[in-house]
Amino acid sequence: MATKASSKGLTRRQLLARATVAGASFVVGSGFMAARNAAWATELSALKPTTFATLVQMARDIYPHDKVDDQYYVIAVKGYDTADTADEIEAGIAALDAAARGKGFANYLETGWEKDRVAILRGMEESPFFQKIRGGLVTGLYNQKAVGPIFGYEGESYSKGGYINRGFDDIDWL
Repeated sequence: MATKASSKGLTRRQLLARATVAGASFVVGSGFMAARNAAWATELSALKPTTFATLVQMARDIYPHDKVDDQYYVIAVKGYDTADTADEIEAGIAALDAAARGKGFANYLETGWEKDRVAILRGMEESPFFQKIRGGLVTGLYNQKAVGPIFGYEGESYSKGGYINRGFDDIDWL
């Protein structure tokens, strides 16, 4: 169905389409970062978008869980997007990319196979940068209340009378 321009220049459909695009650009802002596969998006304040995307991939490679969505990894590493840590994180990701180039890849993010990325990480696992990210992920990822149920954790039990009458012996993996 063709839309015919009115005598005033725009049809109602064209006006709404243009207003929607213009409105979205004001809402999103300049520091917005979205994944290429549209699995997550976040607002950045200090890190470059490619640095942050590499940090998310690094987090996923350090603690890989197929059931855990990228959004939880984004939340876990979002704390590194500050002016205080930006230089250190940018330098660490630059070293990670250099290690990937040393193995024949364009950069860490473009390294297609997980086993290749893990090999790159193993080569720098003694570095202070790697240890900082790994250590921060332990609490940043696993302390999220929304992640617990993914692993079968039902939450604290004290407020519900404890585990004695609430399945303390329902372990089926022993």
